[in-house]
Amino acid sequence: MKRVLFDENIPRKLRLDLPEYVVRTVQEQGWGTYRNGELLRRAEESFDVLITADRRMQYQQTLSNRAIGIVVLVTPRLRLQTLRTAVAALRSAVAAVKPGEVVHVHVGMRAV
Repeated sequence: MKRVLFDENIPRKLRLDLPEYVVRTVQEQGWGTYRNGELLRRAEESFDVLITADRRMQYQQTLSNRAIGIVVLVTPRLRLQTLRTAVAALRSAVAAVKPGEVVHVHVGMRAV
C-alpha cells in the first residue's frame, strides 16, 4: 500500500477519497515549518508520494534523483469540492507516479 503525504495546501478531508492509500499530512508529521528541500528529504524517508499544489517545486528542486514521486494538482481553487471532481485522475496519478517523477493532475480546468 502506497504511503501518501499531503502538502500543507491540500485539504485534509480529501484523504477520505483515497481509502486505498495510507495518507498523512505535513501538519500531522510536524513538518509545517520546513521548506521544500528539507520537506522532500524527510518525506522520501517515509512516503512514496507527495501530493501538492506547489507548481514551482519542480523548478526549485532537483526531483529526478528523489526517492519519492510528486503529484501536482493544477487547479484554480484548492477547495475540497473542486478537487473531488478529479479524484479518479488523482488516484491514477498516485498509482502511476514513480520515484523522481512529477505528474500533473489538472482540476477544474483544461489541460495545457
